[in-house]
Amino acid sequence: MSPTEFVSVYRAVRAQSLELTAHLSLEDMALQSMPDASPTKWHLAHTTWFFEVVALKKWHADYEGFNIAYAYLFNSYYEALGDRQPRPLRGILSRPALMDVLAYRERVDNALQDWLQKVSPSDWIQAQPLLVLGLHHEQQHQELIVTDMLHLLAQNPLLPTWSPPSIRRAQQSSVPLSSAPLAWLEHAGGVQMVGTNEQAGVFAFDNECPNHPVWIEPFAIANRLVNCGEYLTFMEDGGYERPEFWLSEGWARVQQDDWHAPLYWVSASDKRLDFCTETSQAQQGLASDWSVYGVHGLQTLQAHEAVTHLSFYEASAYAAWAGARLPTEFEWEVLAQAQQGAASSDSLQDLYGVAWQWTRSSYDPYPHFKPMTGEVAEYNGKFMVGQLVLRGSSAFTPLEPFAHTRATYRNFFPPAARWQCTGLRLAKDKSTL
Repeated sequence: MSPTEFVSVYRAVRAQSLELTAHLSLEDMALQSMPDASPTKWHLAHTTWFFEVVALKKWHADYEGFNIAYAYLFNSYYEALGDRQPRPLRGILSRPALMDVLAYRERVDNALQDWLQKVSPSDWIQAQPLLVLGLHHEQQHQELIVTDMLHLLAQNPLLPTWSPPSIRRAQQSSVPLSSAPLAWLEHAGGVQMVGTNEQAGVFAFDNECPNHPVWIEPFAIANRLVNCGEYLTFMEDGGYERPEFWLSEGWARVQQDDWHAPLYWVSASDKRLDFCTETSQAQQGLASDWSVYGVHGLQTLQAHEAVTHLSFYEASAYAAWAGARLPTEFEWEVLAQAQQGAASSDSLQDLYGVAWQWTRSSYDPYPHFKPMTGEVAEYNGKFMVGQLVLRGSSAFTPLEPFAHTRATYRNFFPPAARWQCTGLRLAKDKSTL
């Protein structure tokens, strides 16, 4: 990619972040609903800080920082780059105002594009990998803008509608799936190559590397994701009241947080339904005992749609109830690789673009893993403890200009996380079919 080509892609990605904020109020963008989430205003500033730190301050000799305090306010977790505002307290940052954050974005955008017009070939060779990483980083935060804002709005008794223009109506919380019966796709297992290697012109995060062999026992994976109707059957069979299906920590969380359904399911008896002034008239007489809240407001539960916003604990409990298990990340990957380009009725459905899919694999480094160097060495490796791997992508994952939909992509979250668009695909040992 040449500097000129990069500028075109850069402008597109940066514009997409601002497009997501359409229909949000100033108040919406400043609030933080929980320690694990961040205000939209902070996301817009942090992604700008990233480009300022990894590129402008390093290579643009004439660049003058926008505000010295921003290095503290908008650093996320980079210990090597100094102190930072505590993550749980990002929501108290009423200053700087949104207009100042937008001015910050404009200053950095203009300075970076100005530098790229005159960058030397040697500097471009060094800067390009970090700048491309910055674009992928911003796309990751675009998904976080959606999931964090959805969690915030879900705390509001009005259950307001947001409807970001870049997210299709069908993607409120899941994408309709085929109503075909669940089927099992088998794999012989054996020694399989997983992961990827750094290649010129092909982007991958360091946690996807290096390519290496693993041994996999014969297995089978479900052709589609578990849907809402199936999950409702689990609930009606006492799924949240029967400890035999739950991991010990999961059962403790059910009791502690009073879980009875996926995060954004709303029962017909919920008092918030009396206040949903922005909800469609169709919701006044719900056709189901449950509805699902998403970025497009409250919608009647659709049995054929993928169930989403589940914790790992819930996904694992459902799998145990169903007489199955969650796949390992390598089972998921090798079958996804084998299915690339397949479009038959026997192929895996909705690998991408519906829900991140929990696996039974802990988020560990691959053999001979080497973190990125320099300022971004802390990007992934420091989080490789206490997390579970998710595969695929969700309805909120950006589709362009970079699609985070490759078979080797490793997402990760702690097992109790539910605010992300997470679902499940079942697996079994081949001997149990």
